Amino acid sequence: MNLLDDFSNRAKRYLSEKDDQPVYPEASAIKALQHLNSPLQEQPIEASMVLSLLDEYGSPATVKTNGGRYFGFVTGSSLEAAMSAKLLATVWDQNGALSIMSPVASLLEEISSNWLVSLLGLPENTVTSFVTGATMANFTGLAAARHALLKKQGWDVQSQGLFHAPEITLIAGDELHVSLLKALSMLGFGRDRIIRVPVDAQGRMITEKIPAIKGPTIVCTQSGNVNSGAFDPLEEIYEVVKNENTWIHVDGAFGLWAAASVEKKYLMRGIELADSWATDAHKWLNVPYDSGFAFVKHKQILFEAMSATAAYLPEISMREPFQYVPEMSRQARGIAVWAALKSLGRKGLADLIEKNCRQAKRFAEGLRQAGFLILNEVELNQVLVNFGDAETTNNIIKKIQEDGTCWCGGTTWQGQPAMRISVSSHATTDDDVERSLEVMIKLAGQ
Repeated sequence: MNLLDDFSNRAKRYLSEKDDQPVYPEASAIKALQHLNSPLQEQPIEASMVLSLLDEYGSPATVKTNGGRYFGFVTGSSLEAAMSAKLLATVWDQNGALSIMSPVASLLEEISSNWLVSLLGLPENTVTSFVTGATMANFTGLAAARHALLKKQGWDVQSQGLFHAPEITLIAGDELHVSLLKALSMLGFGRDRIIRVPVDAQGRMITEKIPAIKGPTIVCTQSGNVNSGAFDPLEEIYEVVKNENTWIHVDGAFGLWAAASVEKKYLMRGIELADSWATDAHKWLNVPYDSGFAFVKHKQILFEAMSATAAYLPEISMREPFQYVPEMSRQARGIAVWAALKSLGRKGLADLIEKNCRQAKRFAEGLRQAGFLILNEVELNQVLVNFGDAETTNNIIKKIQEDGTCWCGGTTWQGQPAMRISVSSHATTDDDVERSLEVMIKLAGQ
């Protein structure tokens, strides 16, 4: 059998059976993975045998994140159009670094960027970086911020580095996400230097608690708290902090997509006032891993912060994809992004977001009616449910995970243990919600 036909048959079988399998793999399937852990043989083997081994032992040990009942870690599943486009891009084997390397990859990034800026209501000249995910999107936006603020102080960080550079103040809410901390530490800012602003009961930055701004300052805001789904009040923050030496960055790994929804865009009021934004495509856009975006209002600033040159490269052009991202050689992510947006359209994307938000409300409603405590205001796609003390809550989470009908993770929210339900998949149906609710309530009631 032709290798691609063999692959196609295996892929179709996997997709057709995934909804009948436990969301999390059984212990026996995980144990069987050790069959792949053998010493590397001396001689080559046929590609068909490699594929067979991978399917036989790998497929049963996958987490069914592409199904409708995975509610952990704000994980989207892959739209059919996006998945197919990524497979085709893999067959094409395109390097997305330069337009001369892949005219199609370069053009589809440019088209997708224009669509995204319009969909999200960002300033017209905003430029987009196609990166691996929100961590690198935060890194990219904050690198642009560092460059811009130091440039105003007469310091070129690209050539002079950070030694003896003017100090930049970092301000963020006390509920900032770990990916932002990681990005800041990689940029040399240090985690312990961040001025943390107190937050309210939902995790929103309290504007009145923001300290007076002196000198170059980056203010990191959050749109979509990873636990509660809450949004920092961008308009209020802008009024307090904005001046010529301040850069406002928005960490919106999944919450930024609220701006594409008629019903939910009120949560992103003031989005256009920021200077940079970070989000994932593999979350609510439901593009295959890995895929994320950094948006920067000032094209020249991002270009200066990211660009590179060498004798063998074409003359620097401001439209070359690698001039806006940390990587050089990279996968052509814009192909799957273009396919996702083209398949959904404006209304399809808004419907997807609004459906998931409605389903999250249904989870909260059903669990509350069953007598359990919902800890957050369910405005987006996140639900926090408390089943009692820490031991009880953790035991129930464990039972739900072991049951296999659905999968949710645990967290601690402002001192209280909770199960976190994240609804962000196009594949989640109302029946998936009801089926999962039934199991949650039954197991919690035991």
